Amino acid sequence: MAPVPPVEAAAPPSSIVDRATRWVEENQKLILIGAGVAAAAGAGYYLYSRSGESKGGDGAAAPPSTGSSSSKNKKKKKTKKDKFLKGEGTTGPLLEEITPPEKKADEKAAVVDDYLEGVPKDEAGLAALSDAERNALGATLKDRGNKLYSKKEFKKAVECYSKAIDVSVKKDAVFYSNRAACYTNYSPPEYELCVKDCDEALKLDRTYIKALKRRATALERLDRDEEAVRDFTACTIIERFQDEAAAAAVERCLKKLAARRAKDILASRESKLPSPTFISSYLAAFRPHAKPTVPEKPTDGDNTLSLAFDALEAADYVHTVSLVNEAIEQGISTKQGEAEAYNLRGTFKFLIGDSLGAKADLEKSLDLVPDFVQSWVKIASVHMELGDATNAFADFETAISHNAADPDIYYHRGQVFFIMGEHDKAIADYNKSIELDDSFIFTHVQAAVAQYKQGEVAKSMAAFRRILRNFPERGEPSNYYGEILLDQQKFQESVERFERSIELDQDRKPRNVLPYVNKALALFQWKQDIQAAESLCKEALDIDPDCDVAVATLAQLSLQQGKIEEAIKWFERSGNLARTEGELINAITYEHASRAQAAFLKNFPEFAERLGQIAQGV
Repeated sequence: MAPVPPVEAAAPPSSIVDRATRWVEENQKLILIGAGVAAAAGAGYYLYSRSGESKGGDGAAAPPSTGSSSSKNKKKKKTKKDKFLKGEGTTGPLLEEITPPEKKADEKAAVVDDYLEGVPKDEAGLAALSDAERNALGATLKDRGNKLYSKKEFKKAVECYSKAIDVSVKKDAVFYSNRAACYTNYSPPEYELCVKDCDEALKLDRTYIKALKRRATALERLDRDEEAVRDFTACTIIERFQDEAAAAAVERCLKKLAARRAKDILASRESKLPSPTFISSYLAAFRPHAKPTVPEKPTDGDNTLSLAFDALEAADYVHTVSLVNEAIEQGISTKQGEAEAYNLRGTFKFLIGDSLGAKADLEKSLDLVPDFVQSWVKIASVHMELGDATNAFADFETAISHNAADPDIYYHRGQVFFIMGEHDKAIADYNKSIELDDSFIFTHVQAAVAQYKQGEVAKSMAAFRRILRNFPERGEPSNYYGEILLDQQKFQESVERFERSIELDQDRKPRNVLPYVNKALALFQWKQDIQAAESLCKEALDIDPDCDVAVATLAQLSLQQGKIEEAIKWFERSGNLARTEGELINAITYEHASRAQAAFLKNFPEFAERLGQIAQGV
């Protein structure tokens, strides 16, 4: 079985949430060139038009990967250049100035015995040479350095390049770049000296690709990944994304940079609840059950736990958490009440991204009441978040052994199958859940989405129409049906559905803001109306300031307009809202890919037009 990505296995269907969390993985190239497209070619629709062929996700309208799987899967023989960029080997790349093998037979000697022959011993001797003689001597010294390099006599080669720099009137970027290559082959390598020489080479020729790559590789070895991303990004764009090794280096450095920064951030920041939209969606995926009964002679803990459940019903999530913690500290008099308390606290630990803490609390809940089915289902979600599918399915089986008639078990197991792409099994579980209780709206919605994913479009559309008839006062079906319509580019109908969802949920607490973001995307794809799209996303943030999907969409819209600095700020905000390490890594990756793009356009403004051509496939 393929490894399962971290998921909120019990969350109701929401393809837009999935789109936001996976966007970086599917748009490695586009995030680098998006602003160039908007600035140079006015092709604001590029990112979405290239992403518009649905391959699906957790819902109806997730965009596909823009990369070609066939090209990525081809095994290519490693060249010396590839090995250098990947940090393999000891001698680096061949210098571009070394004489090709077919010409070596005509040479008198590989290198003179006195490799510094002809170099004046003092300033007076140097002053006696004309400028032309000095430049010719510099070229000779460069050639000697190249031959010494090919013999792996790197320190002697460095002497030649250094003398070439000293004697030449006209400075040549090649001298510095070749000397930099020698430094990387010292034992141990002198990467700082390599960076300094590449700096000098690039002052003389700022589009000197070999110097850029050497500096990028040295920066990576020095763990200066942000600067390495900048240089590898420049190489990738200048070479029209033809150098797979450089493109792979961008991803590699971004991954290391993001993982390191995420670890530092998580170690120092305080836990924070996600957006009310996210919390309410997760909680809505479980059928409601009665809150714990307060005993005739309640303890303080019993009363506080009752208040915690009152706060939960009022969607006052901050007080829910503080009250359930207080109740556990005070002591709860019944096993059932205590199990409910640990279940509730474990739920919120899961929601803030503390999977291990959630696991401990849910296990405590099950120690107290082993047949507490909801705790089994929730701990299955935790195991999925931890990438442990085997134990997740074992949890579902245990839940069934305790109460095979609980419809929640089959709904949530269906969600896991759905996320894994096993739609037949997902539909079977959804249908089982519906047989046991057909009043739960999300099971119907998700079954219809799964049919759509299987290509049974007519059946899915018919199912959605039935859901709309059977649940006329609920806004969720209109939102998800709108996504199905949007995926088929039925723009006007999809917008009408999103508007209907907003209308039906206007008195809901907390408000569901996803229809606002979906409508924004629909208007952007339909009419390329960025202003309207931005306005809708900002309206969503007025309602729910922590809506990560709205923030991610605003970042993408900013990139489309060439507002890279603005996009960076949105990506930073997205990182602040990230619930899990994976989400934080994604946000940091976006941010630094955008920073690299901004640096490229600042340092190489003449390439803005080329970015537009690349984006349009010219």
